[in-house]
Amino acid sequence: MRTGTATGTPWRADAPVSARVDLSRLVSVASAGLAVGLALFTALIVSLGVGEIARTLASAGIGLLWVSLFHLVPIVASALGWYCVLTPVARPALRTVVSARWIAESINQLLPALHVGGNVVRARRLAQSGVAGPLAGASVVVDITLHLFAQLLFTVLGLSLLMARVRGTGLDGSVVGGFVLSAAAAAAFYAMQRRGLFRAMTSLLRRAFRSADWSSLSAGADAMDAWIGRLYGHPRAIAVSECWHALSWVLGAGETWLALRFLGHPVELTTALVIESLGEAISTVAFPVPAALGVQEGGFVLLGGLFGLTPEVSVAMSLAKRVRVLSLGIPGLVVWQIERASAAVVGRRAGSMGTPE
Repeated sequence: MRTGTATGTPWRADAPVSARVDLSRLVSVASAGLAVGLALFTALIVSLGVGEIARTLASAGIGLLWVSLFHLVPIVASALGWYCVLTPVARPALRTVVSARWIAESINQLLPALHVGGNVVRARRLAQSGVAGPLAGASVVVDITLHLFAQLLFTVLGLSLLMARVRGTGLDGSVVGGFVLSAAAAAAFYAMQRRGLFRAMTSLLRRAFRSADWSSLSAGADAMDAWIGRLYGHPRAIAVSECWHALSWVLGAGETWLALRFLGHPVELTTALVIESLGEAISTVAFPVPAALGVQEGGFVLLGGLFGLTPEVSVAMSLAKRVRVLSLGIPGLVVWQIERASAAVVGRRAGSMGTPE
């Protein structure tokens, strides 16, 4: 049996949990967000003109492929950030970490998972590769936190460049306010982790759903809390991880720069950085809307206008990013489903071999 906690308590990644949490509320939120996003997206496309946007997007030609391929660079950088979190206590294969990061992003961007489902899947894939289950889950939580703090730094950089270059837009106050709220939320999330986040969540769920048997879930929560504390106890690894995550955000600006260049409207790298950083900040705030549908387009129209980009070009840039999401995301979902099917077949075969005739 695998030792799953920092204190040596046994825990299995596949331990059955008899309590079944009702996920209908999450599904309802995702469905409502999708409806709102689709309405915003449709209204924006129709108001600007489908034909004009399509012609602008088509002008990029093969450049759309290069935009998609370039996105692999920030994915690898982000995966290296996650890998650094793990290295003081575990050494999984780097290709496992990179592929899990890719599949998680595919799920979060293409499925109504509220950015939760993909992270659950990448923790599970890491556990299946031999990493202790609670450690896999804890590493994902720490990685999400570092990724969020790196995004805040990226937002500060973009906001500073915006305020230095564009005056009198009326955006400064709202963007600063949004940043302060995001920073407060990130700090609160970190503080909750250090105080036993998952034990508190288990207690809350036990009261909310009045289940009689939460022993397995409680053991897993204690194990994850212990591993989170242990991972944060390696400040050098945390610092290196944060650097990789910050780099992954900055590299993302290269995607915006490439997209606009192929669309025939090249901008300076600093301009691309402002658009990418604040655009991502807007999309993050709109997390209940799957893929920030409509919100991303509206944000880019607003930001692009500050630098002389027409709404049609801004929306075409957003759609170029969505082409990338489909180009990399659909293969990611296919790989995920193939692996699930293969695991199910292996499980059935193992079960049949263990059944006496």
